[in-house]
Amino acid sequence: MTAQIQLEGVTFQYPGTETAVLHDVSLTIEKGTFLAIMGSNGSGKSTLCKLLNGLIPHYYVGDFSGKVTVKGLDTRESKVAELSHNVGYVYQDFENQLVSPRVLEDASFAPLNFGYADFQSRGKRALDLVGLHGLDQEFIWQLSGGQKHLLALAGALSLDPDILIIDEPVAQLDPQHAEEIYSILRRLNEEFGKTIIVIEHHTEFIAEFCKEVILMDQGQVISKKPTKEALQHVEELIASQIYPPQVTQAAFQVGKGYAINLPVTLPEACGFFSNDSLRENRREIDIDFGVQPVDRLPLIEMEQVAFSYKTITRSKKRVLKEVDLTINRGDHIALVGNNGAGKSSLMRLITGLVKPETGKVIVDGINTRDVSPEHLADFITYVYQNPEQMFIEDSVRKDVGFFLKARKVTDYQKKVDQILEQFDLTDLQDRDSRLMSGGQQRRASLAIGVAMDPKVILLDEPTANLDIATRKHITKLIAQLKRQVGAVVIATHDMQLVAEWANRIIVLHEGEIIHDGDRKSVFGNTALLERAGLKAPQIFQLSQALHIKPYTYSVAEFVAAWREKVETDGIYE
Repeated sequence: MTAQIQLEGVTFQYPGTETAVLHDVSLTIEKGTFLAIMGSNGSGKSTLCKLLNGLIPHYYVGDFSGKVTVKGLDTRESKVAELSHNVGYVYQDFENQLVSPRVLEDASFAPLNFGYADFQSRGKRALDLVGLHGLDQEFIWQLSGGQKHLLALAGALSLDPDILIIDEPVAQLDPQHAEEIYSILRRLNEEFGKTIIVIEHHTEFIAEFCKEVILMDQGQVISKKPTKEALQHVEELIASQIYPPQVTQAAFQVGKGYAINLPVTLPEACGFFSNDSLRENRREIDIDFGVQPVDRLPLIEMEQVAFSYKTITRSKKRVLKEVDLTINRGDHIALVGNNGAGKSSLMRLITGLVKPETGKVIVDGINTRDVSPEHLADFITYVYQNPEQMFIEDSVRKDVGFFLKARKVTDYQKKVDQILEQFDLTDLQDRDSRLMSGGQQRRASLAIGVAMDPKVILLDEPTANLDIATRKHITKLIAQLKRQVGAVVIATHDMQLVAEWANRIIVLHEGEIIHDGDRKSVFGNTALLERAGLKAPQIFQLSQALHIKPYTYSVAEFVAAWREKVETDGIYE
């Protein structure tokens, strides 16, 4: 294949930092590849990609050495506008790329500003490519999160670049829209010959869609390999805080000593684990993976709650429709559903930040209509999806102690010390929370929530935009909340978190609760998953395909069940 991008000895250091974020990086990227860039938070992935469209060094200044060539253009000598014809970029915070009020206007914005007479037809073509045809005159705010992401992609495609870079394609998307955007990227790669580069933490998507993988660590490119080869190096990946697909982890754990060619996709795993002995001996394994019993004392009650917001045309858009819901002490609830289902609105109603259009929200026996959000804050804590919305002061310690100090809690500094230690923030307590990494900010926002000593804590997408290792750490911290808080409610698209943590799963769809059950009743219901835009964890799908019962919801559960089968059925004798 033809080399399309070339980096030669590139080093870059941001102003005010002590070390370079990229160290002597040399790299070749060939035309027509579908490349994933993996690495833990802070490894230099986004910085590397900003070299490719000229944002570094033209907009992000710093100490820069080496050479970057894109389609024969030296990025130091070429303007960002010139490079944008060759490199389209969809950023992690993609909503900031949407600059016009209506869909077609936004998709046509770049070619219009470059003076193309056919700017509108270019915008229409880009919308068709990403599956947004028929929405030309819709207002941006009318789109779901998934549609906004596709619109940002259309804006990047409107100049017909040969190279597309997408930073965290699925970070804020439900499983259905995540699959959709990757399918579109595959089509752009295979049918239109575009080079696709994604920054991605979700290795299951990488295994299914990408051709090559770059692994980065501490500002260096550790390796560049074909996808299957890269994902089979389990120990190397874990050393870089990257976790391969669940099926690969399971095969690695049970296959030590005889497994050479590890599976990286679900069909491969079915072949890896299947054999005549297994198919002939489909007995159920009696392993207890149940949840702890729940104390059914009601903490929050919603009765026939409806909620709408006013649109720009002053019409009302109904978000929640006659919702009935009781949250009890001991509930660990995962609130799931596709983008726009009403999850965040439901949680905001519980906090009293917004009031129901009709119906009642009762918190600790108090109607939220009758009191201020500040009053309810003694009972309810809402941890926002964007951690920065939780930060007020100029240090972690002050942020964690803010509520306690405001409430004049006696000797509150001791409690701050305890919480900082619990969330691994003691060494960071003097840092400005806004200047920390994504994982550190998540820990700080959770610490702020716990410091408020609520009976109920609400978490909005607590694991979004994090690498897998950091997600696992945050998940462990969330698990600790079960012992400290009466009930925990998490709105999330992270189905692994749902399967491993929740004892109750509430499925929202188009503003209605369409199911209230547990992981078995949700992930075992194919029609429900399809309707709500959800997808069972990969390891659950594998246990289903292999008829391992009860079905397993984590790698650890699968491995335990499989080893039980091996011992009983003598599969490898």
